[in-house]
Amino acid sequence: MERRMSVATHWGSFVAVVDSGRLVRIEPRHDDPAPSPIGPGMVTAADDSARVLRPAVRKGWLNGEPRAHGTARGTDAFVEVSWDHAITLVSDELRRVRSQHGDSAVFGGSYGWASAGRFHHAQGQLHRFLALDGGYTDARNTYSTAALEVILPHVIGGHPWSYQSRMPMWAEVVDNCELVVAFGGLALKNSQINPGGLARHQTQDLQRQCREAGVRFVNISPIRSDVAGFLDAEWLPVVPNTDTAAMLGIAHTMLVNGWHDEDFLRRCCVGFDRFASYLLGELDGIRKDAAWAAKITGISRDAITDLARRLTTRRSLIMVNYAVQRADHGEQPIWMSVVLAAMAGSMGRPGCGWGAGYATMDATGVARDRAFVATVPEVANPVPDFIPVARIADTLLHPGEVIDYDGKRLTLPELRLVYWCGGNPFHHHQDLHRLTRAWQTPDTVVVHEAWWNTTAKFADIVLPVATSLERDDFAAGFSDPHLVAMPKVREPAGESRTDHHIFAALASRLGFEQEFTESRSEIGWVRHLYEQTRAKLGDDAALPSFDDFWRSSTAELPASTGPFPGSFEALRSDPQRFPLPTPSGRIEIFSEEIDSFGYDDCAGHPKWYEPVEWLRADLSDRFPLHLISNQPASRLHSQYDNGDHSLSSKIRGREPVAINPLDAASRGIESGMIVRVYNDRGSCLAGAVLSDDVMPGVVQLSTGAWWDPVQPGLSGTLDRHGNPNVLTADRPCSRLSQGPSALSALVDVEFYDEPLPDVLAFAPPSLVPPS
Repeated sequence: MERRMSVATHWGSFVAVVDSGRLVRIEPRHDDPAPSPIGPGMVTAADDSARVLRPAVRKGWLNGEPRAHGTARGTDAFVEVSWDHAITLVSDELRRVRSQHGDSAVFGGSYGWASAGRFHHAQGQLHRFLALDGGYTDARNTYSTAALEVILPHVIGGHPWSYQSRMPMWAEVVDNCELVVAFGGLALKNSQINPGGLARHQTQDLQRQCREAGVRFVNISPIRSDVAGFLDAEWLPVVPNTDTAAMLGIAHTMLVNGWHDEDFLRRCCVGFDRFASYLLGELDGIRKDAAWAAKITGISRDAITDLARRLTTRRSLIMVNYAVQRADHGEQPIWMSVVLAAMAGSMGRPGCGWGAGYATMDATGVARDRAFVATVPEVANPVPDFIPVARIADTLLHPGEVIDYDGKRLTLPELRLVYWCGGNPFHHHQDLHRLTRAWQTPDTVVVHEAWWNTTAKFADIVLPVATSLERDDFAAGFSDPHLVAMPKVREPAGESRTDHHIFAALASRLGFEQEFTESRSEIGWVRHLYEQTRAKLGDDAALPSFDDFWRSSTAELPASTGPFPGSFEALRSDPQRFPLPTPSGRIEIFSEEIDSFGYDDCAGHPKWYEPVEWLRADLSDRFPLHLISNQPASRLHSQYDNGDHSLSSKIRGREPVAINPLDAASRGIESGMIVRVYNDRGSCLAGAVLSDDVMPGVVQLSTGAWWDPVQPGLSGTLDRHGNPNVLTADRPCSRLSQGPSALSALVDVEFYDEPLPDVLAFAPPSLVPPS
């Protein structure tokens, strides 16, 4: 008999249909107006040949082979072992590393989205376990928004993510705004997802309401389809990595014509006079006017001038996407977008002003926050050491090196044991060949994984984990006003166990099981966290009992009413009564603090810095195409690349790469051909898609295809599958944020006329019996 069960994921809520314990299919919820197609593809992936079914240990590590540059990590066979043996190996190795090298030698940064669920959150479980065991070196910030997270607290104050509750919501844009200028676009594909889950997708409907209300949109992006067709947006193709120059040209035009909001700049900002001197060329002899910006950006002088006029004469909103800051000097477009909004006259007016990250997640711009929901309790980390998240390869390759970070000097620790779960560094990180070299240096790499992806193949000990379909939990997404039950849909594949089960077993061996589990079962924890939430919210929330919630599958949370400190509307009304949490209490167009750092790549006010790699660089003579490695439409990062939806998007098994017909014609490339995308860092195969949605000089290859090197131990070896991070540079945005600069990469493309190698990304490694 079929049963219908609730499923919650980062890409939405679904209904699982189960027959006699077998997962038959996954269906969208009837009340979701824009369900993601990723969900149904989870069915075939649940039991595909890539599942890790038993604990496995790399043969060379198990046999005690010494570390060397020629190590077989990534190429070696694996030996399947019992759970008891695996737990012994991991617990003994943790003891050894801590006793010989100290607690900071254990790296538990373990970055990644993992899966939805308040209890079975992989990083939360890992960090709790490692903190109770003595501590660990952590990672700070995210690959998605590192530059933004570091720069915004200096400019507008507050927590790095507090801007999301301070910018206009879509409903306010509908009612009040006339013009939206989107730097980096508003790609709806990105709004499929929401951290922690969501009950219903709302962004698409809200964007439609904006258009129906007469709001006009301008898309400043190298890709036309970064804005939905129904918005009828004006497209201004921009040379990648030049958004800051475009903004400066607009700002100069506002200034010299007297169109800027002098009152707001005087009352609510500091440092505009020093920035104005830079705009006018008084500091460096270069006027940042529309003609100057046109030469850099490819946007015409007239278009820049017209945009300046419209921004200052209409109720306007400047949006900036996360993608523009994942580049050389990525702090600058974020900072400059705030300054431009302050100049334009709409900052702090209802539905207008400034905002970041719209459409990158569904709840961004939909709700300011959600009510409290309990999660796995944190334990203070006894180790103070941390690294910026994107500097993991630097840390492994150069322990002891000192780097700058947000006004501090950090000494990179020596990491001897890497413990990773709930993420995939061989997806997130740039320059995968460099990461491969770095990955050989620690003594041991332990990974929890459900599938034999690249990270698992490059580990020493792989512990098979249950997926979100194979455990009990409940979800609560970012700013989503719902709790969604996640009952176990099916039994775990093979000998898979939950992360919590694994850490509880390790904690038992290491002597702190009771502190880790608090004597609760897993379903006991789920019930406890729900009841904690219910008690904290009180009678006004009227949440049902846990048993009723578990039966009904969804519960509505009360609307969050704040407080939301740092409001730009309050600042505009009275900057003395409602100061921002910055040193001056106002928007810092010039930051004395940043200026005091003395960085040569991030001054005290927004500036144009020429990127290391862009279409006007000398390197473009050899590599004349700019690579846009954006987020995929067919999966979440690398999650479910082995799912039906992602597999159906591929061309002859390779990831699709979009190229303008003019660039394709000059290279003899036609749609459907397999091409080689390459530069000095590496090369990959991809399937060509000709599209005039991509401006000439640009190619677009999404991230997330599982890396499939022909010779994993050979630096520069061909990737068979189409992972763009074999091409991207492992170079920080600046000394301020040390964030990734993935979108500063030049490449070329050629027809691949050699015999096509088989794609082995989803094939498990060689599994051998113990010797």
